[in-house]
Amino acid sequence: MMKRSLDWIDGVVHAVDQRALPGEYRIVQLRTVDEVIAAVRTLTIRGAPAIGAAGALAVALSARAHGSDVAAVAADARRIAAARPTAVNLAWAVRRVAEHLERGPGAVLQEALALLDEDERVNRTMAVRAADEVLKLTRGQRLRVLTHCNTGRLATVAGGTALGTIIELAQRGRLESVLAGETRPLLQGSRLTAWELAEADIPHRVCVDSAGPTAVAAGMIDCVLVGADRITAHGDVANKIGTYPLALAAARAGIPFLVVAPESTVDETLSDGGDIVIEERAAAEVTSLAGRQIAPTGTDAFNPAFDVTPRDLVTAVVTENRTLWPALGFGLPRAAGELYRRGWMDGTSGNLSVRLPGAAGRAVITGSGLSKGALTARDLVHIDVETAAAVSDRGPRPSAEASLHAALYRALPDCGAVVHAHPPHATLVAGLSYGPRVDFENFEIIKGFGPRRPGPFEVPILTNHDDVPRIAADLAGTLHPDAPPAFLIRRHGATVWGPDLETARNRMECLELLCELHLRTRERRP
Repeated sequence: MMKRSLDWIDGVVHAVDQRALPGEYRIVQLRTVDEVIAAVRTLTIRGAPAIGAAGALAVALSARAHGSDVAAVAADARRIAAARPTAVNLAWAVRRVAEHLERGPGAVLQEALALLDEDERVNRTMAVRAADEVLKLTRGQRLRVLTHCNTGRLATVAGGTALGTIIELAQRGRLESVLAGETRPLLQGSRLTAWELAEADIPHRVCVDSAGPTAVAAGMIDCVLVGADRITAHGDVANKIGTYPLALAAARAGIPFLVVAPESTVDETLSDGGDIVIEERAAAEVTSLAGRQIAPTGTDAFNPAFDVTPRDLVTAVVTENRTLWPALGFGLPRAAGELYRRGWMDGTSGNLSVRLPGAAGRAVITGSGLSKGALTARDLVHIDVETAAAVSDRGPRPSAEASLHAALYRALPDCGAVVHAHPPHATLVAGLSYGPRVDFENFEIIKGFGPRRPGPFEVPILTNHDDVPRIAADLAGTLHPDAPPAFLIRRHGATVWGPDLETARNRMECLELLCELHLRTRERRP
């Protein structure tokens, strides 16, 4: 067997014919651009990284054939890039090697071969990173993983993305079993993923695509791992048709849904999944099976090759360089918008943050000076919780109040999200109360802050210093095991926290209602 799914050998592209598996392991030899394009379109070569590599080698074939005729090679490059529209890796790889046309065929081939070597290295790095993230999110038990389509060594130059991660988990002794969706209509899961899992001696079963969400709902799955053909700048993911229902099921069941893909799959030119061109393939793929017609003559078919999973359903995207958290990028702007429309974050006031899962030293917070009614994922800032400073010099800056968020994350390991807002009753209580704390009566709503010991429910009121880090220093002195997860800042607003964003937001609502009840009952006292 070839070490790689495709390679350059003696001036010819050699590739595993993925149409023949699992019945036959066959190598095709492609000598012309048209043969490579046909191989990509017929899925002889498939998988986003693999077709990117094939595209790069096809440009090298064209450069050898046309020599110094750069215009002819450029024309071939355009045809190659258009062979399949959804996977961004193809156009990316073609563009990358075509940049060397002026230097001659040798330079083009050198860059194409470098791309193959890089893909092999990237996949190994990515699999290790993704396995680490999976174990952080699943508490490290022996896992039952669901995957879709084929994302192993056949879909890449070597190693694999999501399936490479599964193999890495197995090698660490952390994998119990794999459930692979059959991936209709061309059965990449049944034919290819099952073949690779058997080759790696990993326990697995195949299920019809519509049974995947049922398995998730039944508690049979701990984590869903998939690859991608294109990822937008904001985290929407185009992948093999049938991925979206799995993401919906995972979100409903509360289990992680991770996308493992190289940086070349992230398309920074697109911000929204609706802008992704979805390839529609021939009806015959659906109406026939193994060359035999299975639908009545004349039956048409809806046969999109991919679907788009919205960012709010994606727990994490793991590349060779970084881990992205699209659901956080969607959740923070959405929660901020809700509070803005209630009048609790007027103008540019207030901020929300979430601690990054598996990254104790990092949090993401809404940017400074921005209206909370129109935030997007690009308006978020990653901060170091030790310093409250932005991790990157690019993008918006965190407000000075980030120091309050950072102080909570440093002091409270269970603090997963912080909400700072200006709801009217809480702000009024913070202005009218002159002591260091306000003692709330034992209203039922106090239960919204979680379990507590008997006794008064006292929320600290901090002095509103111009120097916000000084407020953060004062805050540190109020934190203790029995302290409520909230504080007020005199004539400024309220801050609450919780293990996750939803809990923190709910506690802000509880605090505002508690302050309203406090003001109303105080007015009635003699």
